Amino acid sequence: MIVIIDYGMGNLRSVQKAFEVSGAKAKLTSSPRDLKNAKKIILPGVGAFGSAMKELKRLKLVKPIKDAIGEGKYFLGLCLGLQLLFERSEEAPGVKGLCVLKGVVKRFKFYAPSPKPQAPSLKVPHMGWNTIDYRLSTIDHRPSILKGVLEGSYVYFVHSYYVEPKDKGVILTTTDYGKRFVSGVCRDNIYGFQFHPEKSQDVGLKIIKNFVRLK
Repeated sequence: MIVIIDYGMGNLRSVQKAFEVSGAKAKLTSSPRDLKNAKKIILPGVGAFGSAMKELKRLKLVKPIKDAIGEGKYFLGLCLGLQLLFERSEEAPGVKGLCVLKGVVKRFKFYAPSPKPQAPSLKVPHMGWNTIDYRLSTIDHRPSILKGVLEGSYVYFVHSYYVEPKDKGVILTTTDYGKRFVSGVCRDNIYGFQFHPEKSQDVGLKIIKNFVRLK
């Protein structure tokens, strides 16, 4: 069973629909028991770090999420769902994340002029299409979740914050927006992307299909 965690944060139905288009059934749930029985888990999210952790705690989902990851179940964090895997965020001082991966979530800080010489000032949030890059990946092989996804593929972003892993060995993809930031991570059974595969057309559907096929 594939489950999508429903904690009231984000575009859950669009994520579920993307899985359906990819030929897989994915159940929306806020039940800890469903996480225990699931084979694969997706944590999507659009919104604030602090509010998200509050809801996960209220629904008693924090321990089941961490237990599932510890048991080796495939886990996919999307946008805010990626950020929640880390220890803390500048968005919510004093709020502890899931602490599955070490590191912090930082806010883009762009001012006029842009950090890049002769470039226009950049807006926050980073919104729209941008490319993913493997060249700075610290992973010695390309995981099967990105099978068929080419260097420089365009994907869709909407975010003001980005992850900064303490362990550089989890970096899977990076993206350039005034500075190079981590847009994808991977460690064992854990995958996370800052972009939205469900909004990234053919490239995003390919990633979702690859996740469904993981064994």
